[in-house]
Amino acid sequence: MHETFDGEILAFSARDRGATAVGPRLGIVGGGQLARMTAMAALQLGCDVLVLEPNRYSPAATLGTHSLVADWNDPAALQALADGADVITLENEFVDAGALAALEARGHLVLPSARAIGLVQDKLRQKEALAAAGLPVPRLAGASTPADVVAAGEAWGWPLLLKARRNGYDGKGNVTVRSAAEVQAAWDRLGGDTGGGLFVEEYCDFRAELALIVVRGRHGESARYPVVETVQRNHVCHLVRVPAAVPAGIAERAADLAERAVEATGLVGAVGVEMFLLPDDRIVLNELAPRVHNSGHYTLEGCESSQFENHVRAVLGWPLGSTRLLAPAAVMVNVLGGHRSPGRPVGLEQALAVPGAHVHLYGKAMSGPGRKMGHVTAVGAELAEVEARASRAAAAIHFGEATA
Repeated sequence: MHETFDGEILAFSARDRGATAVGPRLGIVGGGQLARMTAMAALQLGCDVLVLEPNRYSPAATLGTHSLVADWNDPAALQALADGADVITLENEFVDAGALAALEARGHLVLPSARAIGLVQDKLRQKEALAAAGLPVPRLAGASTPADVVAAGEAWGWPLLLKARRNGYDGKGNVTVRSAAEVQAAWDRLGGDTGGGLFVEEYCDFRAELALIVVRGRHGESARYPVVETVQRNHVCHLVRVPAAVPAGIAERAADLAERAVEATGLVGAVGVEMFLLPDDRIVLNELAPRVHNSGHYTLEGCESSQFENHVRAVLGWPLGSTRLLAPAAVMVNVLGGHRSPGRPVGLEQALAVPGAHVHLYGKAMSGPGRKMGHVTAVGAELAEVEARASRAAAAIHFGEATA
């Protein structure tokens, strides 16, 4: 039975759970594509899935045994989700950590924990914690006024980055500031006088962006996926190459730093760790995403156990699966919206005709510029060949009405 929460409290008693649930009940806060793919993995393992998301037509809504349509920061909605689930997990890091802590205080299990989410969702606190653990991060400092930004630029040199402490992703919440003359406009753009706080960060002239998924279980066990290279377009991930074309020693250092970063923040479940490889071969941590991550979508076809399956295993306290690559090379290409239009895919048949291309569409009702509407993966023996296949299939798809 598929139920919705829409203005009324939907309560699940222990008796209801026992009568209707065969396996564990996983509650997911957020209903986008990450929740959708996590739900698919959980359903495969015999779990019931509950989704809390304000959008009634979210990608994950139709997969949940119960879909709660409400604001995920609404305490009543969060309580309704917790009452029906054995474990609560998150699709995004934007949920109020205090509301999650209130659930924990009433005996509900939230993974990652409210404390870890509160630490990581504030990017200044996140990086200060990583630095305190002896991990390499760019120079950074809090910024209370535009004068603080100017002072940092004069001390460190221009350009530098002005960033929002919370709720930034895909380039949103970041502005590159190239001189003191640009500070006020950047400050105003990020709502420095009215938002949730800003900070300044040293500009890293990197030669590659690296990432990997680390999965940490409830009892401290961990598994890590291969180090990948990510390529951005307009601040949005365009493609992921697996493995990254770096020497083995650099890959090992990157993996070690990522695992230490996840341990230092106390996160549980799948964590996306983004890093910069600098021209002198130093690696600095960029940021942590306390959830399954775009850089790990290739694992659905590329690895023995996907990041989504391992996230479910981790938060439920089950043994973690193998992260071994099934082929020497894999590539993931994001399928992005080009303009605001209905989310109906056009060109899907052409994409499916590309041999070895695995198409994943998220079922979003509306497309928009740069919006992640799906992805394509390909695996094989040669990186260049699988990148060409995945890119060809992704390029065939657009959204809206078919053109004559």
